[in-house]
Amino acid sequence: MTQHIHRQIDALKQKILYVGTLVEEAIANAISALINRDAVMAKKVIANDAVIDRMEVEVEEECLKILALYQPVANDLRFVVATLKINNDLERMGDLAKNIAKRTSYLAGADPMEVPVDFRGMAMQAQHMVKQSLDALVNADAALARQVRDEDDEVDESRQRIRQQVLAAIRRNPERTEYLLKFNSVSKHLERLADMATNVAEDVIYMVEGEIVRHQTKE
Repeated sequence: MTQHIHRQIDALKQKILYVGTLVEEAIANAISALINRDAVMAKKVIANDAVIDRMEVEVEEECLKILALYQPVANDLRFVVATLKINNDLERMGDLAKNIAKRTSYLAGADPMEVPVDFRGMAMQAQHMVKQSLDALVNADAALARQVRDEDDEVDESRQRIRQQVLAAIRRNPERTEYLLKFNSVSKHLERLADMATNVAEDVIYMVEGEIVRHQTKE
């Protein structure tokens, strides 16, 4: 029985890591498309989201099968529960990458204009948080997971700065409001990516230490 559950959990770990790889790739491609106004790459991100959705269902079914057949306890139970939650957050990250790609498709097809908004810093920070949260999962590294939680404030500050820049640009160019609001949407999606990475980090802490840190004040 013990060997069977360990084999199932090892297989589950490989699946959730594969979903993480797909999501990392989607985010990287969405950000690249945004920065380079690459409509072709944006369409690829949108199309590939179906693969992430399918894998999310497979991972959830695997988790439920392990819970039903093996009734895991202690560390094994925490891993399965954390994987269920992380799986959902990864699927939502994939949706956010798709949403960024959709905004990019619109921006790439519209008449360009000079906008004092640079997403590179915010995008790289959000992307870095996602990678670190997945590295924490792979290595069962609670210390790295806590570091991810601490970085979320930087992305929140970038979001507020970009929002103010977009509002100022709208006041100067009211006729391009729809175009400019897409930039605001992108910054919101990047902020949510960082939030999802923080959720994954918190689930890793639970998985490793058995401590629920969600909603706790960061020190």
